[in-house]
Amino acid sequence: MVSVLRGSGHEVLMLPDGDMIRSTIICRMKHAALSAVLAILVLLTATPSLAETFVEVFGKLSNHTWIYPESAAHPGQRSHTSGLAGETTIYVEDDEGRSFTLTPFYRVDAADAERTHADLRDAYLLIYGDVGDSEWEFRLGFDRVFWGVTESRSLVDIVNQISPANTPGDETKLGQPMAHITLSGDFGVLEAFAMTWHRPLALPGRKGRLRGPEIVGNDRVTYESAAEEWHVDLAGRYANSFGPFDIGLSVFDGTSREPTFLLTRAGLVPHYEQIRQFGLDAQYTSGPWLLKLEAIHRTGARNRRFDGASLRFEEENYAAIVTGAEYTIWSLWDTDADLSLIAEWNRDDRGRWATNAFENDLLLATRIGLNDEMSTEFFISVFNSLENDSKVISGEFKRRLDDNWFMSIQGTAYANIAASDILYDVRRDSFIGLNLDYSF
Repeated sequence: MVSVLRGSGHEVLMLPDGDMIRSTIICRMKHAALSAVLAILVLLTATPSLAETFVEVFGKLSNHTWIYPESAAHPGQRSHTSGLAGETTIYVEDDEGRSFTLTPFYRVDAADAERTHADLRDAYLLIYGDVGDSEWEFRLGFDRVFWGVTESRSLVDIVNQISPANTPGDETKLGQPMAHITLSGDFGVLEAFAMTWHRPLALPGRKGRLRGPEIVGNDRVTYESAAEEWHVDLAGRYANSFGPFDIGLSVFDGTSREPTFLLTRAGLVPHYEQIRQFGLDAQYTSGPWLLKLEAIHRTGARNRRFDGASLRFEEENYAAIVTGAEYTIWSLWDTDADLSLIAEWNRDDRGRWATNAFENDLLLATRIGLNDEMSTEFFISVFNSLENDSKVISGEFKRRLDDNWFMSIQGTAYANIAASDILYDVRRDSFIGLNLDYSF
């Protein structure tokens, strides 16, 4: 357990040094996942109208290879990695439109065991109906939700946890157990969520790249809530369109998806606070122009402070924004190709004490879509810190090879990373990656 002593406006966390029993956690996770799936299957199969059903099965197999040209900054890190991933979706719908979607996922990584994991991306029952002139929809089970409009960072997006140790910019989501009800009509779209079983952020292991010098204890996660990972999180969102404006207002109250890393005698420990977040996402569309904004105000989270001798964390309410524009040139040079130019500014009002890399940064990017039969696309971006000379340069090339095969090549370079930048620990982790996907 975690004890909290409060006084003089500060909190001091007294953390246990003993290891949590990882096998117990895994058993609880598997039991919760199995119970949820069985409950949904019972609900679905118990209905007499399943005599006539529509069943669709599809999936994807992926092979990934990453190469890190520079020598590692920390002992034990590998210069390359490769792995396999697979997922299958089973969709069942009865003659009244009720459906069940099941998407199990598994990935194995040759270098980093923390990237090897299984997950239920989707396992939910969907039913819907009418209420007067409005429509309602109810989902129960493991599901994925996306909020937001900006390119550089999904600031307001908070419902799902990110999949283990993905590359920068890859925001593949883990499935989140939830009850999700939606009401839509002329007034807009109103959504409410109730969630439990928090998914800790899985971080790179000793052999993995894109990590700090300390190996974080993924098996020693602690929580502010006495209910730990079983705390019931609540969220809601309202969305509507007003002419050229699309606006979303959201609120989340529950366990943070971002950990605070606390130092104990057993090493770094990920700790998850109870937070409340209010979010706004908005987009204005005018011909080739898209003007975008995401903003949040969060309470209950912690910043980081360095007093010259030690690093500590203090609770601090803060606000952050992402704003920018995207301009698209259609039929470039009288061809089928489109060119998009993107500029976005990220700002966190905690400044240099922010717990992420977006305290004051500018993204400049371009996307070229050839709109050809093979869906060829190029994307290049430069992330510039406005506090120092740090830059993150990324590029990606995507193309279908045939009806089943899809290829993507991506690369990221960390350039001139300042010692004061939160990215300093990954300064030698520039990489080139190749992904091959087979869809069936």
